[in-house]
Amino acid sequence: MSVTLLAGTATATASVAVAAEGPASAPAAALAPTAPVENLIVGYKPSATEASSNTAAADDATAKGKKAGKKAKFDRRLGTGAALVHLGGTVAPAEAADVMAQFRADPDVAYVEPDTRAYATAVTPNDTEYAKQWDLFESTAGMNVPAAWDKTTGSGVTVAVIDTGYVAHSDLAANTVAGYDFISSATYARDGGGRDANPADEGDWNATDGECGVGSKAGNSSWHGTHVAGTIAAATNNSKGVAGIAYGAKIQHVRVLGKCGGSTSDIVDAITWASGGSVAGVPANATPAKVINMSLGGPGACGTSYQNAINAAVARGTTVVVAAGNSNADAAGYSPASCNNVINVAASNRAGDRSYYSNYGAIIDVAAPGGETRRATDTPGTVTTPENAILSTLNAGTTTPGAEIYKPYQGTSMAAPHVAGLAALLKSANSALTPAQIESAIKNNARPLAGTCTGGCGTGLADAAATVAAVTSTPSTPALENTTDFTIGDNTTVESPITVTGKTGNAPATLKVGVNIVHTYIGDLKVDLVAPDGSVYTLHNRSGGSTDNINQVYTVNASSEVAGGTWKLRVNDNAGGDTGKIDSWNLTF
Repeated sequence: MSVTLLAGTATATASVAVAAEGPASAPAAALAPTAPVENLIVGYKPSATEASSNTAAADDATAKGKKAGKKAKFDRRLGTGAALVHLGGTVAPAEAADVMAQFRADPDVAYVEPDTRAYATAVTPNDTEYAKQWDLFESTAGMNVPAAWDKTTGSGVTVAVIDTGYVAHSDLAANTVAGYDFISSATYARDGGGRDANPADEGDWNATDGECGVGSKAGNSSWHGTHVAGTIAAATNNSKGVAGIAYGAKIQHVRVLGKCGGSTSDIVDAITWASGGSVAGVPANATPAKVINMSLGGPGACGTSYQNAINAAVARGTTVVVAAGNSNADAAGYSPASCNNVINVAASNRAGDRSYYSNYGAIIDVAAPGGETRRATDTPGTVTTPENAILSTLNAGTTTPGAEIYKPYQGTSMAAPHVAGLAALLKSANSALTPAQIESAIKNNARPLAGTCTGGCGTGLADAAATVAAVTSTPSTPALENTTDFTIGDNTTVESPITVTGKTGNAPATLKVGVNIVHTYIGDLKVDLVAPDGSVYTLHNRSGGSTDNINQVYTVNASSEVAGGTWKLRVNDNAGGDTGKIDSWNLTF
């Protein structure tokens, strides 16, 4: 899958850890090759020798390639445990599909998917100064940030920006910690080599149309990661430039997007490393991030590779924020926006409407300012309303780095870092908050958009002051919670109860159900919320394939149910070979 910048920004696709034992599910049609493919990502079941032996994986790749009449060679082990298989060069989608079919026919293979690319998607205008940052303070469509600074500025929190890397800027230097360059291809990295400890942005320009595939256009470097970083944590009260939302936090640049975007395999390893996981051949992260921002993506449903890496990051305590995408379409058709365990952010404009380009839909969690450098009816490619876009740190170089500047961009790539900055404020204000609690707090304390959002923008516009107040004035652990472990055996049904007392009337239309299930094959599981009168609300129905664990907050319209009484979380295991437990669950009325 391909990754692109989302707001004039990028989007990426990621792959996951080795899948748990269980019946191999059919790969999603969206993960079939639709463009030329150079690499495949293969996840073996834990019982397979290839899952732990690089030699066995190499032999298997060679054999399967030979059967398909193609060259296939084991390249390396990803941080998630999956194998990266090189096809000897870029091959046509049909040829790649032939090799994938050989892997899919093997019962020891949990999944196989093409190693796609992501791209940055930002648009450019101009200017500087805090007074122009309407997105932070204007009452109509700003995020109400200044009132939150009385309680927290994000100190003690590292935010990883998985993006194009970093071009030097004096408004970011003091808040930048060591990152890493995960682009494995010297051609795409433009730095003369593969992965290294220098995440410098070497430019993502394209000299000619078609250089990055059919339909690609020539263009200048975006310096996208630097723009995203400024929104999150530009130095503040330093008498210059712009203010960062979490200006007390630190930024960690993790470079995955270069010429022609970035690959799933590189992004998966970046997610793993940024959150404190181990990646072969890469030194341990000395300052693991508690928040990850991914303003990148591409078309197609969330792949197993992405989902496994995200699940593992969340399990380490890292909140993952992603951009919804800039195609004015349902975000369910884009990745990583369609992944579970992320905060999926749509973009709003200065009037409080959904930005004309922003993706939308039922899977959007919240909206944040993404701005508009032009109106929807203006000529595409023009910049007619730069004052209505998001001003941040940038560079004047058209290809390679030049002088530092400030410019406004538009996009969901700009909306996502607003929420990543807010997540850093929350984690700083209350270090005990889990990713699920941070997501719940942001969604529960959003305010209605001043304008309209056709298609759905989640719970509304993120509100920094209201959310920080909520986590600093009330207990972070839900009062209605069951932390007793309930074992989930093969082909069994188990229920965990919570008895609600002291609440009158009906439950809300936005009842929050936090679920933490430890299980090695969530595709086996059906998870239901059972109301006191026996009504059943399905939360999860055998999706996710071989992905490990469910750690997610669901929203249920329970307005027809009486609040008081015993609620139950019912989990039904529908297959053999994988077991687990209900670790905990909670209700927030």
